[in-house]
Amino acid sequence: MTINNPAEYWNPLWQSGRRYRSLGPEERQLTGRFLGVAHGRPALDVGSGDGTLARYLHADLGYRTTAIDCSSAALEIAQAEQTTSDGPVFRHLDIETGDISALPNAGYAVVTCRLVFAFIKDKAAFLDRIRRFLPPGGTFWVVTPLAERLPEERKSIGITPQEAELLTAPWSSARSEDLDVLRCYALRP
Repeated sequence: MTINNPAEYWNPLWQSGRRYRSLGPEERQLTGRFLGVAHGRPALDVGSGDGTLARYLHADLGYRTTAIDCSSAALEIAQAEQTTSDGPVFRHLDIETGDISALPNAGYAVVTCRLVFAFIKDKAAFLDRIRRFLPPGGTFWVVTPLAERLPEERKSIGITPQEAELLTAPWSSARSEDLDVLRCYALRP
């Protein structure tokens, strides 16, 4: 499912109280195992939504996290749920069309993309943008539903085998692990 105007699509959903799959203990453990403890290295959370993953990266794994989302409504929720003054930095930015030079780091140890990739309009261009953020040794962490594991009426929120190939092909290292309907990818330049 691709979206032509992400902010117009996501803002009303967030404003209506809609929430998405929580970051459960198994996914936290898997994320921690693949990404490791950061010791203050920078991370970028793309499509951060309510900020749950950004806060986990920042508080539990020790990343200096910047979180971006195209939805101002999602960012309002993320900032309202932030309980510390030294948490992640939340920014309003559409990764597909926004000015990425406005981001605070040229390189990130980790870039995350949780439950977002299926909705990206131009996936190849998106991956090119992401690769620019990752130095050698960096990790692109993608968590996405697989269309083949979803009921027919929800297949559009997952990726197809062809999209999985597009996602993994340009990286020197591509590791993955399954978590029910999700596949978690650790991709390295």
